[in-house]
Amino acid sequence: MILIVLPDITIEDRLLAQARQGDREALMRIYDTYFPPIYNFIRLRVDDTLLAEDLASDVFIKLVETLRGRNAPHHSLRGWLFKVARNRIHDHYRANKNITSEAIEEWLPSPTSDEPEEQFIRTVQIEQARTALLNLSADQQEVLVLRFGQGLGLQETADIMDRNVSAIKSLQFRAVNALRQLLGETSQEFGNG
Repeated sequence: MILIVLPDITIEDRLLAQARQGDREALMRIYDTYFPPIYNFIRLRVDDTLLAEDLASDVFIKLVETLRGRNAPHHSLRGWLFKVARNRIHDHYRANKNITSEAIEEWLPSPTSDEPEEQFIRTVQIEQARTALLNLSADQQEVLVLRFGQGLGLQETADIMDRNVSAIKSLQFRAVNALRQLLGETSQEFGNG
């Protein structure tokens, strides 16, 4: 499972302030901390791992280019990085794209045992989750990934997706309900099949 531990906001703000003053060590800590979640976010939308790495690298190049300018982030570094990542994905595709089926397996929990029965159950669960997630709209997939996969707050998710907080709450509510319904349907299909 892709598990990301992001720094708290005060550490993030301190790192950002240091990076804005030209501190290379702070910039490297930002890169080391945020490259994995940015890459994983992009990877859920891009089938090609090398392309995902290139797009993630572009996000940090943009950060370096804008650090001392007016468009540099002043707060919410992670929100700024995810928004730039989202824009790079959209620039690349020029349209919304669903989560890739290969990346879904990376996002789901790893097995806790090597027992064949548990492996089989996990395979069935992954297939159910893949089927359900791929049936959600691109916006629903994205809100679930940002809120639950990346652990971002409502305001950060709203900023990234260019919506207000109430729209994100509604979208998340609809996505969770749709996912719940789809998972119920796929469970029944697998149980009956």
